[in-house]
Amino acid sequence: MPSPRMTNSRAKGCRGEREVRDLLREAGFEARRGQQFSGGSDSPDVICPSLPEIHIEVKRVQTGNPYNWMEQATKDAGKKIPTVWHKRNGKKWLAILPAEEFLTILRRSDLVAVSPAELTEDEIVRVY
Repeated sequence: MPSPRMTNSRAKGCRGEREVRDLLREAGFEARRGQQFSGGSDSPDVICPSLPEIHIEVKRVQTGNPYNWMEQATKDAGKKIPTVWHKRNGKKWLAILPAEEFLTILRRSDLVAVSPAELTEDEIVRVY
């Protein structure tokens, strides 16, 4: 029989998964909790069919090591972009991902005013 602490931890994790699912839905994305559908340990915590290249791990904890979380997400993500969504009590949700993946997303978006390839060396130095 699981200890009450383990049961509370599991319940908090499930609540976090529902919160991220709802956050994605409010943003207009279809989303559902993951493991109860697939059952595998490498299954994402939240599945978002309209973001098929994104792997979502959820951590609804007060303490922990984001680098360990990202290591797990990276291992489980396969070829997808690993993301860890983290929230502490009373705080907003954070989405954590490797910087190189963030830069890839930016390059593929319409958020960039000028393509990095269009910048001169002097302009690149000023930006960074």
